[in-house]
Amino acid sequence: MKHPDSYRGKEIVVLGLARSGVQVAKVLHQAGAIVTVNDRKEKDQCPEAGELEPLGITVICGGHPEGLVHPGISLLVKNPGIPYTAPPVQEALKLGIEVVTEVEVAYHICEAPIIGITGSNGKTTTTTWVGNMLEAAGMRPIVAGNIGTPLCEAALHADAGNWMVTELSSFQLKGTTDFRPRIGCLLNLTETHLDYHGSMEDYASSKAKMFANQKEDDTAVLNWDDSYCRSLVPYIKAKLLPFSVTEELQVGVYVSPPYIPDTEDDLERSIVYRDSDGRSQVIIPVKEIGIPGRFNVANAAAACAIAIAAGAAPDRLAEPLASFHGVEHRLEYVRDVGGAAYYNNSKATNAKATGMALTSFHQPVVLIAGGLDRGSDYMELMPLLSEHVKAVVVLGETADKIAKVAEMAGLKHIRKADTGEDAAAVLRSAVQEAAALAEAGDVVLLSPACASWDMFTSYEERGRIFKEAVHNL
Repeated sequence: MKHPDSYRGKEIVVLGLARSGVQVAKVLHQAGAIVTVNDRKEKDQCPEAGELEPLGITVICGGHPEGLVHPGISLLVKNPGIPYTAPPVQEALKLGIEVVTEVEVAYHICEAPIIGITGSNGKTTTTTWVGNMLEAAGMRPIVAGNIGTPLCEAALHADAGNWMVTELSSFQLKGTTDFRPRIGCLLNLTETHLDYHGSMEDYASSKAKMFANQKEDDTAVLNWDDSYCRSLVPYIKAKLLPFSVTEELQVGVYVSPPYIPDTEDDLERSIVYRDSDGRSQVIIPVKEIGIPGRFNVANAAAACAIAIAAGAAPDRLAEPLASFHGVEHRLEYVRDVGGAAYYNNSKATNAKATGMALTSFHQPVVLIAGGLDRGSDYMELMPLLSEHVKAVVVLGETADKIAKVAEMAGLKHIRKADTGEDAAAVLRSAVQEAAALAEAGDVVLLSPACASWDMFTSYEERGRIFKEAVHNL
């Protein structure tokens, strides 16, 4: 199917309301499509229906009725979080109907060149940095996608003089067909979201769709320190602009002197850009970057590579790197209590992200961890627990798993938060336990290594409750 000139008169089903569903329904309706929006929640739980029905858009709530998807449907646009096992999606695939997310629709209506940023960890920080860098360079960025404003909504207000800077998840990318970013970036890849994707192969291939339609005049920004990213090189047609924190690159953005893997030291380092003519330029000393951690140095290098690929001058990038002090729930400083510093890293929904957070601190850490059990064994955390952590407080479905790994790591202080049906009370109990274990000079870190859905509606809710509990100590 062609987009968007052939939307007019076509029957299209939008599956899932939420904000992105509302916006894509409006866009398709304005393009002349006959739009039906379906959500399995009951009508009284779908306030968005009142926004769409007055426009003449059909809204069906309370389940997926038989015949919703039929041979006359031209396109199904689904909320990214809805699994492909959902009956309407399965029916569409059986009938050969294209199934996409709103990212695909937005791509076809967006006049601005698109920057797509994905990865298992670091997406929001990198996307925010790129937006700040392009703003500082006077390049009129619009930041959208998984980070906040739905891409369809942002695309309506973009023109050729903007840059659309988008954070994209594997869920969103899996539902794309023609999507082609002018600049695509893959930050890293680690095992996560397997409950949705079913296999690491599907998860990885969904991320790789970022580059599937790129041409020779586009740019692919890849983490040269990540073996999966490097494995994609033979399949990418776009110009490569790599970044690294462990290797000085012939062309790209790198840290000099490089980090030696699995060590932390106090060498004076800088982020450097080397162009295709071999000229090198220092962008910023690492110690001046506004947020801590080697993984944030990697995010900063990625953001620099993206901004340079978009045309920003390297000497305009230092100030945005220094002035940005982090995104909420991502290694977010909360306050000091009794000489211990409390950090909210609720966004760490996998073991890799928690491990990256632990290596950001030289102080002893009291770690609060645990949440939804996705089948991981958390053994990769064992050496990091042994090296960086003095005590662990566990909670949620994975409490016993993480406690066992902590015990194997030789930790003497392992506590389990009070259990109960009130999730907020359980997390408050965990904070109180951690506070009792912490001493002056320690870090108390919420970095769960798990999704939040066993106890909370989102990692944001988990992080906010943690911060409230800390402020109430």
